Amino acid sequence: TALPISGTRVSHSKMLRFCSKTTFNLFRTGFACRQISRFSVPKIDDLPADIQTRMREVESKSGFIPNVFKTLARRPEEFRAFFAYYDAVMTSEMASRLTKAEKEMIIVATSAANKCNYCVTAHGAILRIYAKAPPLSEQIATNYEMAHITDRQKAMLRFAMVVAQGRDVSDDDFAKLEEHGVDKETAWDIGAVAALFALSNRMAHVARMEPNDEFYYMGREMKPQK
Repeated sequence: TALPISGTRVSHSKMLRFCSKTTFNLFRTGFACRQISRFSVPKIDDLPADIQTRMREVESKSGFIPNVFKTLARRPEEFRAFFAYYDAVMTSEMASRLTKAEKEMIIVATSAANKCNYCVTAHGAILRIYAKAPPLSEQIATNYEMAHITDRQKAMLRFAMVVAQGRDVSDDDFAKLEEHGVDKETAWDIGAVAALFALSNRMAHVARMEPNDEFYYMGREMKPQK
């Protein structure tokens, strides 16, 4: 993008358009040049049939294959084990005490604490969609205590932090949940989500996994309510 000529008067609106276009192009170019992992990534056609099927199903729904699938697929047995537990915790009808948005809140808050760029970015996008609230992912990642969520949800996130950061989970932690009407079975669900993504966070660090560009734009279309 050509810079405005020095010494030439440029309107404020033109300068904003120039800056926006330049920033967008740099953003796209920079991310397009990055490797998605420090490890080798297999070609989809070389993978076992069941893993190819799962990846194609995800692609048909979202329009792209998240890089976590490509990265973990280098070890098929670990891929299957990870996503089997993911399905049990995140999508099983038995684990329905938490809403989909609440599970994503847990992932974003704990992943931010664990400094996992991949999970904050990817699940921040999913949270924006489930909660139908574009600002919420940044609020949760930055300081969930100030986020526009309920006191019950903040209590859940405090409990999740204890689990994700490897601190001792005490009876007092459970008591604080119960003060907000959260029973032990729901506490198990919170712990399962936080523990699963503590693993995911650490493997993302090991692999130096990069988020897909698409995640940055997802769920941002809603207009602010007046």
